Amino acid sequence: MKLILKSLVVVGLLTTGAFANDPGDLSKPSAKVQGMIDKFNLEMVNYDYIKAKIAKGTRNSAKAILIDSRPAKKYTAGTIPSSLNIPDTEYANYVGQLKDVAKNKEILVYCGGWNCGKSPKVANLLKKDGFTNVKLYQAGEPEWKNKNYREVGLAVVKGAQAKNSALLIDSRPYKMFLKETIPGSISIPDTDLDSLKGRFPTNQGEKIIAYCGGYNCAKSHKVANKLISLGYRNVSVFAAGIPAWKKAGLATTKSASTVAPKANAPKKAMTSKNGAKLGSDEGSIDGDWLNALIKKDQVPSYLQIVSVVSADEFKIGHIKGSIQIEAEPLKAKELYAKLPKGKTIVFNCTAGGRSMDAWGKLKQAGYDISEVYYFDANIDCKGNDCKIEVNEPID
Repeated sequence: MKLILKSLVVVGLLTTGAFANDPGDLSKPSAKVQGMIDKFNLEMVNYDYIKAKIAKGTRNSAKAILIDSRPAKKYTAGTIPSSLNIPDTEYANYVGQLKDVAKNKEILVYCGGWNCGKSPKVANLLKKDGFTNVKLYQAGEPEWKNKNYREVGLAVVKGAQAKNSALLIDSRPYKMFLKETIPGSISIPDTDLDSLKGRFPTNQGEKIIAYCGGYNCAKSHKVANKLISLGYRNVSVFAAGIPAWKKAGLATTKSASTVAPKANAPKKAMTSKNGAKLGSDEGSIDGDWLNALIKKDQVPSYLQIVSVVSADEFKIGHIKGSIQIEAEPLKAKELYAKLPKGKTIVFNCTAGGRSMDAWGKLKQAGYDISEVYYFDANIDCKGNDCKIEVNEPID
């Protein structure tokens, strides 16, 4: 049975343990997020409800509009199939995607999990704009990722192809594959899944990206669902597909790349001036490098980790040696003024979104961010005992 939980009912059911108002429990909203849900009078839905609504996974088959309220980079790295992106910090710039949507259309908003306040913010803004059927999937992308396949953007596929770090599956008819495809792909048409399933990797943890003819093509979603049913755990769909690949001027088996190489492009620095190892994504610290130092309790003295979460979240748990500066309510000038001077600053939060926003806020305002970075990772701390899962770079 589809389960829709009204937030006020949730509060009344604390004794069941399903959504107790304990900020440290990752199976229910934090106190701060629950307060937002109550204030904005928002309904919550669960995983099964979302799964039913996305139907075949394509934008034209979905029975509701899904909105990912995380930063654009997070959305590109992996989102729930059929979703549109409306980051909470750039709502006015992105909400135009809904200009032709009926005000009574069902809209389901989510972000980075139970402690993420971005989805209630966007849901409230949508209600203020006159949308009357807005709900929250507060468990969000983290729960979906653990249970199903995700949709990824062009940058992810381009990076995977360049590094040979994923199996690319063209799920269109074989004749179309022979005519033109992304170099390095194999052909597994959705109509031949049973006869060709032997081509799937023996390692069920292998990264796999399926694609076909664009956002309204369901073939890649059919392949992804088959892989999930067989136990594969790292499956994605490049929903924009071949049309987006070609539009970007990237090479296919039919034509060479039309993207001109940058003449004498400067080599990207691998470390900051202070010696911090940098990630491949702009503004990021190398997550594996920093995580290893944190585990060994060897974070160098020149590096200051700044947790951009609320004081309540910080009190529950944080990386040892970090300090707390809640970035969201601050203007760029105020945030910059609070940062320790003469240090390499690394922003962190619970899922990477807020730290990315903090870095972007300073960059957009024109501040010197040559020693300011963000840690793109899922972080769950109880005291100084932290479980850290580094997110894979986009580029």
